[in-house]
Amino acid sequence: MNAPLPESLVADIRNAIRTQEAKVLDLLGALIADQKTGGGQVQALLAEHFADNGCSVETVRYHPADVRLVDEFAHPSLLPASEQTAVVARLGASNAARRILIFAHPDAEKVSEPDNWSRDPFTLDTDEGRMHGWGIADDLAGVAAMAALPDVLNATADLDDTEVIFASAPSKALARGTAALLCNHGITADIAVYLHPAESGAGLGEIKGLSSGHVEFSVTIAGRQPPTTEPLQTALAHQGVDPLEKALALVAALRRMDIERAERIRHPVLEKAVQRSTNLMVSHIAMGKPSALARYPQSCSFSAALSFPPGETLDAVSAEIEATLKAAAEEDGWFAENPPDLTFLTGVSASEVDPEAPLFSTLARSVAAITGNRPALNPLHTGSDIRNPFVQKAIPAVGFGALCGNLSQNGFTDEWVDRDEFRDMIAAAALFIASWDDRPGRTG
Repeated sequence: MNAPLPESLVADIRNAIRTQEAKVLDLLGALIADQKTGGGQVQALLAEHFADNGCSVETVRYHPADVRLVDEFAHPSLLPASEQTAVVARLGASNAARRILIFAHPDAEKVSEPDNWSRDPFTLDTDEGRMHGWGIADDLAGVAAMAALPDVLNATADLDDTEVIFASAPSKALARGTAALLCNHGITADIAVYLHPAESGAGLGEIKGLSSGHVEFSVTIAGRQPPTTEPLQTALAHQGVDPLEKALALVAALRRMDIERAERIRHPVLEKAVQRSTNLMVSHIAMGKPSALARYPQSCSFSAALSFPPGETLDAVSAEIEATLKAAAEEDGWFAENPPDLTFLTGVSASEVDPEAPLFSTLARSVAAITGNRPALNPLHTGSDIRNPFVQKAIPAVGFGALCGNLSQNGFTDEWVDRDEFRDMIAAAALFIASWDDRPGRTG
């Protein structure tokens, strides 16, 4: 069950990658160049590439608001209004006994302040082993690696009993691409692998196998101005009802809930990693205007996020937040006639794959066969896209990818992916697909 993977297969995969590396880098360069005008041609470029490499290809158009989600929500005001496009490419036997879903997201961060880069952000530039370009780490290297796989598999693997489904599915800004393919378009598989460079700094030294759930919400509290028509109200401030004071009482109640939850909600993997399995973070508060410091604010709002581990449900966590705020409000007579307004903004459920399960262990063996080092589980990705196959269709999913850094979404410039690990990412994914067999005694 833990027999080494054939060295001849590893060598064949490496040779296949060397043979087609220039073509893959040309595609990656084209994907990066297209970011200059908004990335509108990325999916068409990928569809053409997959078709040229022996895949049957389908383009799927959908609206995020129409996706029929399981245990996930977003406030309608936050959803993209525009139609989105996903690309599905299939390789192997259509009547296969086993199906593997490989997915990545083609949408990068919107271009912002490109002049701050030390190089042209829209040209693939390799410097000291790092490939630079807008969106390369999030997630154009992932979709390019995925697009490289058909050529490699055609040259090295027997897919007579396996179908590989490649999905380039928008993810950012609640685009819901993977969920749309699973829930609305009937895509299904036995297992799934998400290709995305590793933002943690561990690169191929880790596999994402656990994604905590996450809920975001805001609370608005009314205040009352002092009884005056004067534009400067500071002298009468004591006669008003301070919405910040009321808000802080609710925040304090949520923090007490957070402390109690940390004692009650325990997950062994998260406890080992960071000594805590659930967390509340109050991350934004708004009140008044800096241009009117002598005007009494009439309301205050705060927003927060809460993470929770596998084993808890999104409904239960949301209900606990609501009950906590309701109980705190009942202790203050002001709230009887001016109840706080709670709005849930987004919520996603948790997912988890056992590191001893065949999916995780086979991928770990594949990475180790390519790099010489067995990757560890990284359980600290909250709301990761690996949740989508599991939550929406009960398909176990993991994620992995090359070393990267300076992500634009984190406010950095000169975003990069390690070139050697990019090659190894492709090789490990191809080796995993070629060696995957979920029959007892055949993998793990």
